[in-house]
Amino acid sequence: MHQTLHLLNRLRHVTLLRYLAASALSLGVDMGSFTALLALGAQAAPAAAAGYALGILAHWLISSRKVFAGAVATRGPARTRQKALFVVSALIGLGITTAVVGTATLAGIEPHIAKLAAIVISFTVTWMLRSRIIFGGRPANPQGGSAGS
Repeated sequence: MHQTLHLLNRLRHVTLLRYLAASALSLGVDMGSFTALLALGAQAAPAAAAGYALGILAHWLISSRKVFAGAVATRGPARTRQKALFVVSALIGLGITTAVVGTATLAGIEPHIAKLAAIVISFTVTWMLRSRIIFGGRPANPQGGSAGS
């Protein structure tokens, strides 16, 4: 039992696993918002855009507080730049997803399989961008990134 708790505690400190959890939660926000908006009568495209935007916001909040907390820039221009780069990485992920699904379905691959492949590729690219460029190489923030948004 003690070894299991020790292993779980060690895994909690693995940044990639925290990022994977943040991504899963953000995907839940995205899809939940999309589904709720559709149920309220919204058209699909605006509902998808709103869900995606809420998913990006959720991912930023989780990533900046729980995944890369020690690398979040303090308030001011550095923080604004970091947020802008995060949005750019999300848009790159969206572009990758769109391109992979579009190309794969044109090639006759079932759309759900194409979407799964796109998720894996997009996740990998955004992880690399966020862990190495957006939050990488930054001095640790003593407040752990919890101040402000």
